[in-house]
Amino acid sequence: MDSRKRFRTICLVLFILYVIAIIYFCLLSDIYGRTDVYSDYRYNLIPFLEIRRFLNSILNGGSLSFWDVCVNLIGNVIAFVPFGALIRWVRNQKTGFLIAVLYTFLFSLAIEVTQFFTKVGVFDVDDLLLNTCGGALGYLCYWILRKIDRRRHQNAEKKSQTK
Repeated sequence: MDSRKRFRTICLVLFILYVIAIIYFCLLSDIYGRTDVYSDYRYNLIPFLEIRRFLNSILNGGSLSFWDVCVNLIGNVIAFVPFGALIRWVRNQKTGFLIAVLYTFLFSLAIEVTQFFTKVGVFDVDDLLLNTCGGALGYLCYWILRKIDRRRHQNAEKKSQTK
């Protein structure tokens, strides 16, 4: 197996493990109260409502702790960075920025809809925004690393040609 196929296989395994972990934490985890089922459907369809609430709580000394704010705002972004970074390798074809962002959005939407219908979470449009931003950030990380790797290979080729 050549190094490129090996690398793709590793990315695919990491992606599968990542998806399982995200599904666990978003739908099943005791840590985030996912075993508690709400009696009614809960949702937020107003963009930036929860983001503002979390930020106002920190800035104005509200009831939410700094940790709660970090987990909700920063955690939702960071949690989806691997998705955006790995989706190109999982698809095994050229994947541009917009396609990676679209796949991230659709995966996040699937989780939010599942949380809504199973009543183990809240369908929150702000989570969709934050998760999608995380996927976009992950794709940008992939793109930057790819550029660095290409330059490294070009420099190595130039050195080998001059010898």
